[in-house]
Amino acid sequence: MPESGGSRAQRAHIPTSGTGPGTDADLFTGAEDAPAVPHGDVGALAVDPAAPQATAPAGLPGAPGSSALSAPAAKAARRTGLLVTLVLGGLTALPPLSMDMYLPALPAVTDSLSAPAATIQLTLTACLAGMALGQLVVGPMSDRWGRRTPLLLGMVVYVLATALCALAPTAGLLIGFRLLQGLAGAAGIVIARAVVRDLYDGVEMARFFSTLMLISGVAPIIAPLIGGQVMRFTDWRGIFVVLTAVGIVLTLVVWKWLHETLPPAARHTGGVTDALRTMRGLLADRVFTGYMVAGGLAFAVLFAYISASPFVVQEIYGASPQTFSLLFGLNSIGLIAVGQINGKLLVGRFRLDKVLGFGLAVIVLAAVALLLMTTGVFGEVGLVPVAAGLFVLMSAMGLAMPNTNAQALMRTKHAAGSASALLGTSSFLIGAVASPLVGIAGEDTAVPMAVVQVVCAVAAVGCFLLLCRPWQRAGREAGGL
Repeated sequence: MPESGGSRAQRAHIPTSGTGPGTDADLFTGAEDAPAVPHGDVGALAVDPAAPQATAPAGLPGAPGSSALSAPAAKAARRTGLLVTLVLGGLTALPPLSMDMYLPALPAVTDSLSAPAATIQLTLTACLAGMALGQLVVGPMSDRWGRRTPLLLGMVVYVLATALCALAPTAGLLIGFRLLQGLAGAAGIVIARAVVRDLYDGVEMARFFSTLMLISGVAPIIAPLIGGQVMRFTDWRGIFVVLTAVGIVLTLVVWKWLHETLPPAARHTGGVTDALRTMRGLLADRVFTGYMVAGGLAFAVLFAYISASPFVVQEIYGASPQTFSLLFGLNSIGLIAVGQINGKLLVGRFRLDKVLGFGLAVIVLAAVALLLMTTGVFGEVGLVPVAAGLFVLMSAMGLAMPNTNAQALMRTKHAAGSASALLGTSSFLIGAVASPLVGIAGEDTAVPMAVVQVVCAVAAVGCFLLLCRPWQRAGREAGGL
């Protein structure tokens, strides 16, 4: 049975001072003497009675002669926890920034490069496929050589690839540079998840993923808005110039402040064969695979919306790029709000499987409603009903995505990088397949988008029920097994 709470630093004898990594406090330069309070939350230090106990360092609750953190120590711990959240949030925000800032410019890119819409949508597919394949490489690398070095290498290549996108003279070269951008950007995605697994476990991990959604969820809100505003002053190439600057800043932040979280003793020493064997073992775990595929299919629902919505909202319903950006931002606010409800109110009060199942059910209902509207079952519908259906669908993602990640990673204690790579790769590959399908019938109908969303949502529920079998796990937990 998966452990239910607490950080991994509490459950294992991970050094919390000096040079040994493993807690928020020693992740950052100048924070080596700060107490190891995960996520900056003193209350999170309550240890699961069923978990193996470790002696708490002096100054933490549970340490000999100490009942509470001193005020300066608590302040330092909160500051360090905030740094962890912001840096990891920035890394997970990079993919939506790379994808969503570019969305308002898709029609302009089509005209500028004299290419059909289906070809330009392949620039999204290429970036997504690159992020998927890159995670398969970077994840095992981070298990072998630690988190920091592969991350910095990936960030540098990301900056170079993004600059090349700004200079691309043809659609073919833009697709190739976007593929390289995705391959390099995968480092931030996969290693951010692995760092969370290094530091947290159980309920605390689910809560931290919800908090990361708050940080990374700001990116889809501001990205189309920034993209729309950039388009007022320059062309689509200026968007990639802005992304290049963002990549440079994030690379410097990681280089200066993010320390190693995987100690040498915990690293894998094998080569490619060992990495493949580890991944094969993970895929042989039926429950892990169930969460992985269900999460990937839910992500495909999300990406069908991302890739089709610029044409649906602007071309079919006649909205301006600014209106599209506003609606996209509102949907992202819904995702963030529900994600925070998940982390602050639901996790710890309800079983994660129950919350996940409810989220998937809402996604199915919203997708079916969109299909009925776009096929004319309710007659001619305007933008408002369709936008409302998309808002409900996007909001429910705040229950599905963090909980599939948390449930899957709770089953992988010693191969977080490889597990994170499989989770990310499955999501991005399934999303990459969904992307071109939404435009298969041209730019004048939203039916393909809705069909893809319904099929993927129903398949996600099927995987969750058939592979994860949550009722069996609930019975074992109720029986104390």
